[in-house]
Amino acid sequence: MNFTLEQIAHLIGGKLDGSKETKVNTISSIEDAKEGSITFLSNPKYEPLIYETQASAVIVDEKLFLNKKINTALIRVADSYAAFTALLEAYDRLLSFNKTGIEEPSFINKTATHGSDIYVGAFSYIGSNVKIGDQVKIYPNAYIGDDVTIGHQTIIHPGVRIYAKSVIGSHCTLQAGAVVGSDGFGYAPLEDGSYKKIPQLGNVVLEDHVDVGANTVIDCATFNTTLIKKGVKLDNLIQIGHNTLIGENTVIAAQTGIAGSVKIGENCKIGGQVGIAGHLKIAAKTQIQAQSGVSKNTKVAQTIYGTPAIDFNNYLRSYTVYKKLPKVMKQIEKIEEKLLNL
Repeated sequence: MNFTLEQIAHLIGGKLDGSKETKVNTISSIEDAKEGSITFLSNPKYEPLIYETQASAVIVDEKLFLNKKINTALIRVADSYAAFTALLEAYDRLLSFNKTGIEEPSFINKTATHGSDIYVGAFSYIGSNVKIGDQVKIYPNAYIGDDVTIGHQTIIHPGVRIYAKSVIGSHCTLQAGAVVGSDGFGYAPLEDGSYKKIPQLGNVVLEDHVDVGANTVIDCATFNTTLIKKGVKLDNLIQIGHNTLIGENTVIAAQTGIAGSVKIGENCKIGGQVGIAGHLKIAAKTQIQAQSGVSKNTKVAQTIYGTPAIDFNNYLRSYTVYKKLPKVMKQIEKIEEKLLNL
């Protein structure tokens, strides 16, 4: 797809310095850009690259002053990084939403309803009483269970499994292999040492603008709802237990495991390979460093680290002492030897 620089400048609210008829068809880094591509420059230390790039256009800050002649068009904006991000988003949406129609073979129950301009890929299954909004894209081999609701402009990538009664909001993205609504890990111990499965009868609700990474699993609630609130971003390979609530605009990195009935506040940042024990309350704006094991509630805007996780600054001070332990032990042994020889 070709776009003129005039179209791009209008899209990102920039001022064009160059021919408005010049066309670009791809987005590249400034180092690898070729003719026909557009790139950006936001960090001043990379300014030398703008004199060498072969890109047809570069998005730059409006205050950028150049010391040499360049061979590329410029689009000047207030914030080049933000403008380039907006361009990437627009390009991604264009690619994601360019498919329409229902491919065969696929199965759509006659009681299911859908809006306009949807796409259903081959070998997908859509169950009874499913409600699908406008411009939803469901890629091949997806499973949509009975009574599922999917909002407008949501993208369901290949191999996603959405269990019955789940609710997916608008403008959500579920990456390949994600599972929404699988049974929570609920078992009752019996006298003979075995376990009896507790039926999981609740559902999962994803509010608008939620992203779910590849192979991430969100368990349904036992009775009520596992709730992922607006703007939450989940990385790949995350496990979210039943009855959990994750607050707005919280981000969670890969390989994190969250046990059942955890309440996580808004705007939290949780690093990779974090483990959170069940029934805890993670306060708003908490930051949990990677590979931490969380075993108690946190305070608002607290940063914690370690296993079990403690206050981040306390951890750093403690670790400073820990690294010195071999040296300290030798000193103690010398002192003991002197005391014995007195």
